[in-house]
Amino acid sequence: MIDVIAPREAPRIPFVDVGPLFETYPETAAPVDHALSAAARDVGFVSIRGVPEEAMLDASGRARLLAIFGMDDAQKRRLCRRKFVPENPNIYRGWFPAQPGNLTFKEGIDIGGDVAHGHALIEVGDPLRERTPLPDDDALPGWRMAVATYYRAMERVAQAVMRSLARGLGVDAGYFDASFHHGLSTLRMIRYPPRHAAELAALADPAIQISSDPARQRIVGAPHTDSGFITLLTQDGVAGLQARLRSGAWIDVPPVEGTLVVNFGQVLEKWSAGRIRATEHRVLGNGVERFSIPFFYEARADAMISPLPIDRADAFEPFQFGDYLWNRITSFVEFRGMEKERSAAQAVSG
Repeated sequence: MIDVIAPREAPRIPFVDVGPLFETYPETAAPVDHALSAAARDVGFVSIRGVPEEAMLDASGRARLLAIFGMDDAQKRRLCRRKFVPENPNIYRGWFPAQPGNLTFKEGIDIGGDVAHGHALIEVGDPLRERTPLPDDDALPGWRMAVATYYRAMERVAQAVMRSLARGLGVDAGYFDASFHHGLSTLRMIRYPPRHAAELAALADPAIQISSDPARQRIVGAPHTDSGFITLLTQDGVAGLQARLRSGAWIDVPPVEGTLVVNFGQVLEKWSAGRIRATEHRVLGNGVERFSIPFFYEARADAMISPLPIDRADAFEPFQFGDYLWNRITSFVEFRGMEKERSAAQAVSG
């Protein structure tokens, strides 16, 4: 299948300096609010710069966090989800290996807020709030501290972006804050390994072949929209991420040093009555190893998502975020087959 690639004159991913969001006087943020709202409405993707220093990883900072991929298989196995290692207790958090035979071909780890905030975020009986399995300090000295620091920095940036979007929507800047206090935000580290001939031969899905360009022709991350609210993404300098325009054409989301890529999820699109766009995106591979570090800013499991005060009270049926998230994530390859795990865990604990 040959895809439509947007012409050069098509919309590009906008760049916004969000530095004023972190200044003392909020009136200086008005131009940023306008620019972020426009990007959220029109493209659904934006690259931002001007964030606090601890939130911007350079090459050495990325390498420090991505060192986890250098662990041996036995160490990774201890971190795996129960789906992959049945004797492990963790269901939602932890390591997921690459799974041949799927459009998406990646490995990585999902880390919860307990890495930064401790046991206050853990609730026995709900996989969404379980403890994150982490490598021992002697295996990766300083790694946990680096991850915790970065997690807190991502929370600060995401909250600032969310407050900016709130002002752009015409609600109070802090309207969303309470929903995200002690939320389910996930820091994920991903490695897209090269797809080898034997693995490709076992994959019959013709959708993997997206271009006649031999330098960039195969999918390694299937097209999807994110589930929740805001995603902040650090890229490693290797191209491959693409976003889909309303026209259906795909455009590159370039890896630019000193920036974070921001995109928006389905719940935020619904919550904003479509004023903010959850944009479909995918990852292409050309035989080169690629890493990325997304941070998914998520609300509490018990947060109720209801129509905004600027919208009709019956615009949609209110729902609890944790229930929505679980139903949604189990459609992704790394969670597939886990549909009943949350209700089973809750029944046992109840």
